[in-house]
Parts: sequence; C-alpha cells; structure tokens
Amino acid sequence: MKNRDEGMVKTYHRKKLLVSITCVILALLLISIRLLYVCVFQSSYYLEKAQKLHERERDIKALRGEILDRNGVVLASNKTVCTVSVIHSQITQPQEVIQMLVKELDITEEAARKRVEKVSSIERVKTNVDKETGDRIREYNYSGVKVDEDYKRYYPYSKLCSKVLGFTGSDNQGILGLEAKYDAYLSGTPGQILTLTDAWGVEVKNGNEERDEPEKGSNLYTSIDINIQSYAQQLAQKTLEQKQAKSVSIIVMNPENGEILAMTNEPEYDLNNPYELNSDLLISSTGTSKMDLLNNMWRNFCINDTYEPGSIFKMVTETGSVTLNDHFTCGGSAIVADRKIRCHKTTGHGTQTFTQTVMNSCNPAFIEWGRRVGTERFFEYMGKLGLLEKTGIDIAGEASTIIHKQENVGEVELATMSFGQSFQITPLQMLRAASAIINGGNLVTPHFAVKSVSEADGTAVEFNYEIQSNAIEEKTSLMMKDILRQVVEEGGGKKAYLEGFSIGGKTATSQKLPRGSGKYISSFIGFSPVDNAKVIAMCLIDEPQGIYYGGTIAAPVIRELFENILPYLEIQNN
Repeated sequence: MKNRDEGMVKTYHRKKLLVSITCVILALLLISIRLLYVCVFQSSYYLEKAQKLHERERDIKALRGEILDRNGVVLASNKTVCTVSVIHSQITQPQEVIQMLVKELDITEEAARKRVEKVSSIERVKTNVDKETGDRIREYNYSGVKVDEDYKRYYPYSKLCSKVLGFTGSDNQGILGLEAKYDAYLSGTPGQILTLTDAWGVEVKNGNEERDEPEKGSNLYTSIDINIQSYAQQLAQKTLEQKQAKSVSIIVMNPENGEILAMTNEPEYDLNNPYELNSDLLISSTGTSKMDLLNNMWRNFCINDTYEPGSIFKMVTETGSVTLNDHFTCGGSAIVADRKIRCHKTTGHGTQTFTQTVMNSCNPAFIEWGRRVGTERFFEYMGKLGLLEKTGIDIAGEASTIIHKQENVGEVELATMSFGQSFQITPLQMLRAASAIINGGNLVTPHFAVKSVSEADGTAVEFNYEIQSNAIEEKTSLMMKDILRQVVEEGGGKKAYLEGFSIGGKTATSQKLPRGSGKYISSFIGFSPVDNAKVIAMCLIDEPQGIYYGGTIAAPVIRELFENILPYLEIQNN
C-alpha cells in the first residue's frame, strides 16, 4: 500500500514537471515568435522609433514668397537672420556661455542663465538675430550652443504701402494686410534639421546630420504700381503736413476692372519696425494703452472705417431721380417736416437746371430729388451700386455700412441721406459706386492680388473677381459723366481742372459727428478721361485745420496727382 502511494506521488510530480517544462517551452516558443515578428517583420517600424528617440529636431523656416508690384518690383522680401539655441546636456562651460549670450544678444544675465540652466532637449534663446551676430557666436565654438540660419521678412521700401501690405510675426506668419490674406500662398513649408544623440541627449560626434529642406512659398503679384504708389504717398504726406490733418488717404483704381494701383493712408508706419509708434501724436497720447495706439496706427481708413460721404454721394442720388430738363429754385434752405435744412449758400442759388444743382452741390435741390426717388427706390439704387454690402476687397477687416432700416426712414432721414448724411460707408465703397456710375454701370470688385506663382514648379494661380453688370443704365452713365465733367470745368470741382486733359469729378465736405464739433472730412473723386475712364482716384483729408472745403483743398490734390500719373499711364491729352 505504501509503495503504491509513493508511486502515485512520483507519477504526479513527473506529470507536474512535464506540464511545467511544456509551459516553459511554449512560453519560449511564443517569445521567439514575437521576437522573430518584431525583429523581422516589424524591424523598420521599431528602427524608426528608436532613431526618433535619438534624434533632436530643429525647425528651419521656409523662405516666404515675395510680394511684387504689377511691374515685378519687389515690395516684400526676406532677409537672412539666425536663431540662437542652447542644449543643456551638451554645455560644458555654462558660465562662459551665459556671459557670451549677454554680450552678443544684448539680453540680461538672468534671461541667459534661465535658458542655459533649463533642463530640456533644446531651448531657444533668441530669434531674428542678424547674420553678423550669428557668425560671431559660431566662432566662440562653445559646446551646446546652436546657431541656425532662417529668414525674416524685409520690406525694402519701409513705409511704402504699409497699411495694405501688412507684416509678419516672429514665426513669419502673416499678421495684417496682404501678408495675412494670402498667407497660405506665401508661407511655404518649413523644414527640419535632425541630429543624432545618445541616451543622455548628447550629440553623437561625427554623427550624420539630416536635413529636410524647407519649401519656399509662392510669389504674389499685385496690381499696385510702385511709381503711382510712391507719388500718391508723397502727395498725401505733403497734404497732411500742410493742412495739419489727422490723416490723408488717396486711392487710385482702374474703374473698368477694380485693380487698385495705389492706396495710401498717411501717416503710414515702418513695416520693418511695426511695433514702433509712428508719430509724436501717438507717442504723446495719454490714458491709452500702447496696443490700442498700435491698432489705431495699423488701421486702413479706406477699408476699416466708415464715414458720412457728404456731397460726393449726390452722384448716387442723381442716377435715377430726375432728367436734364428739370429745374429747381433754391432760396437758401428747405423745410422738411419740422426741420429747416440750410444750403451751404445761405442766400440761395436761385433757379437752376438739374446740371447746375450738381455743379453747385445744392442741398435743398437734392432733398427734392431724393423725395422724388422715394425711400424704396433710394435703397434699391444703393443696393445696385454696392453701398449696402462690403466690396469684397482682398484684405481682412472691411467695415460694413451703417444705415437706418428701410422701414425706419422718414421724411427727415430721406432728406439728409439724399445729400450724403445720416448713414456711413467706407471710402472704398464710395469709390466703387462712383466707378459703376462712370464705367457704364458695371459694379467691379476692388482688389490687389493678380496672381500667385510658385518658383519651384512655375505653377500659377490666377485670381478672378466678380463684375456685376447693369448697376445703372448706360444712358444714365453717359449723362452723369457729362455732368461730372462740367463740375470740374465750371463748378465746385474746378480746382481739379487740368489743361489738356478730360477730367470729371465731385467734391464733398462732410461734417463729422457730433454736429457742431467743427471737424470735417474733405474729399474729392476724380476720373479721366471722361468718355472712357481708365483711372479713378479719391482723396480724403480727415480733420484739416483752417479751410476745409473739399473743392478747395481735396480737388487740388487729385489735380496734382493726375498731372503726374496721367502721362505715365499714357492717357492722352484732349
């Protein structure tokens, strides 16, 4: 019995041992299969992961595409700069490195020490360091100090067209203007530098450095003409100083297709130093944060702000209200409901033809013309001429029309709207409407960008812009052009008259809110030649000191502008 029990125990242990051996063999087999799978079938995957663990990445900025004028002149380019970084695990002379960074980068010892002593794979100390400084830092040959070349946006003409071009941020991304609008085309694709390191993050000596080269952005060709832009900007600056105005804006556009040849808003700012305030007025402002001052400095009045257009708007009221056979007698004022609205000539203009009411810019006459049009048709004309919508200009931040709801417009509102008050539009909206009035009734889309071209493969992207026809009837356009010609030859716009050239236009003197503040915006729109306009221009002088009538101070600006650019554009004399 005892022997049988002992045999059973031995058998049990043998079986248990056999099971254990079998389990071990199976486990080893499974491990072998897994190792085989990992080492053979997954080798590429794990090799890539292992390599990444021993690689340090440093970004390389892409060369940003250039912005050029219509003739191929570069308005925005790139300048080689450096990014200085430190790698904590590789630094062998920390104190010397700190002192060098303080000296060469003009930073505090505290800032340098914070970067050097921070335990991280790589720490950026300063970007946009000029190349000469970067080269000097390389010559120190300190372990753990890296100098990588990249690019910074550079504007060769500094202030030229600043409120249109906009600028870029520290990472070369577009912040404002065309730089922001077309960032996807201009920005390109960044690259990388891959450096091999050991398990402690120290670079392997004589290890291969791999570079994933960046891809340059596409160039942007614009409608801007640097010669017209330069002259318009000089003229605006001169006018700003002479009239001691708050600002002066000039827009020059092709009325047939909406291409903007020039747009300036003085004072402009330095695109290479966009965070520096540009005038004593801004610097001396009190109670306003620097950021608010900068935002104001960057604003493009032609697009970002609205104003009451004043008498320039009368060309819109005219487009469907009366005929050349109509007459009006001005006694110096008009009574509308319970209000007395005066003419700028308080003694009155007497009996006038329709054309003379335009030439004289007679408010009581336009109150009558507006009454004949009626509220419904008035809003219809404004809509057809694009004054109730944004222009679609290819710059962000375009302001919207501020106007009464149609159902809330009474007698007084209609009367004041008829001569350009009680609503607000942007200067560009007004110029667009004027273009439709003088080009036969085609409502264009104002724009700057013409095409984007990739230097890498020559791929070109053409930008197309909508033109809406029948904004007004062609016969009305013909009538209006002749009336506006007479405004320049004999009426309130005669200071825009230029011997030997056919010019039409309209003046305005808009009183700013609140009424009675004594602040005005003086403006003038002119075009040439009258019969087949190839260029239309607008000047706005905000808060001029002294004489403020548009016909007196804004019309001569357009005259001087045309005197210089009409021959350049090969627009023939009469």
